[in-house]
Amino acid sequence: MSRRVLTRDRGDLNAGWPARPPAGHGRAVTTRTAASLSFPAVPVLGETATIKAARRLNRAAGMIAGSVLADSAMEHYRGSFHNKAMWTPLISSALSLAVSVHGHRDKRHGAHRGRDLVYAAAGLTGIVGTGFHLYNITKKPGGFSWQNVFYSAPIGAPAALSLSGLMGFLSERVRDNEPGTSPKIAGTSAGRAVAALTSVSLMGTMGEAGLLHFRGAYHNPFMFVPVSVPPVAAALLGNTAVGRSRVRRPVTRWWLRATTLMGILGVAFHAYGVSRNMGGWRNWRQNAFNGPPLPAPPAFTGLAMAGLAALGLLEDHPDD
Repeated sequence: MSRRVLTRDRGDLNAGWPARPPAGHGRAVTTRTAASLSFPAVPVLGETATIKAARRLNRAAGMIAGSVLADSAMEHYRGSFHNKAMWTPLISSALSLAVSVHGHRDKRHGAHRGRDLVYAAAGLTGIVGTGFHLYNITKKPGGFSWQNVFYSAPIGAPAALSLSGLMGFLSERVRDNEPGTSPKIAGTSAGRAVAALTSVSLMGTMGEAGLLHFRGAYHNPFMFVPVSVPPVAAALLGNTAVGRSRVRRPVTRWWLRATTLMGILGVAFHAYGVSRNMGGWRNWRQNAFNGPPLPAPPAFTGLAMAGLAALGLLEDHPDD
């Protein structure tokens, strides 16, 4: 009798605890629990790297858009907005800047339709604007001559807006990949595509800077910097686009960082150029418009940022 009571009491004491599993069952439970709690390393890493690169491209697009917004506002204000179409690049670049900030804050996968539309409009506005500037040159006495190319509407200025749209478009294409997969653009490695397009864009921007600095007779030796540093960056990015992706490229990375810094310091040099005009900054209402364009150099910064995004994509998602 006492043994039966003792057994019953022991069972009551153990009633709140789970029964001991049968032999061999503990290992299965442990394995299944670990599998349910573990996180797949590759998809999470790929997702983080992809969004990081996309946000870098958004920042690049925003940097270029801000440069275009300020530059076109000053230049078209100087032209008194005599053609109502001169308001278009201000609106387009402002929208491109706004959606770039939105994209920078967006950490989700998938292309954003609104951003895509704004970036596409920016690209189209830049193309149409280049046509307007070419027409502005040819309608002047002498037609397409060095004099008119130097002192008429700048040929390459509207193309910068197209570059902002291009970098934004690439950002949305990078986002528009399945999480955990290697990002591609039109069936090509996204890193290689961004590197190749940024390389070409750097050469075009360098051509515009070279034309205007040639007009200034390169009177300051530092005026050779925008026509010597970007071509090297473009060549290094071109090699990145066609070379092996698993190779570390410290020279390319540091050269792109130098190009980024060059665009920032270029604003300071242009401000110094404004100060050298008669009246200096005391006469800023005239000299800021007639001196070297203050907002132009950051376009190099934006493109160098895009190049760094391309490097990051290839390092995180090698394709060879």
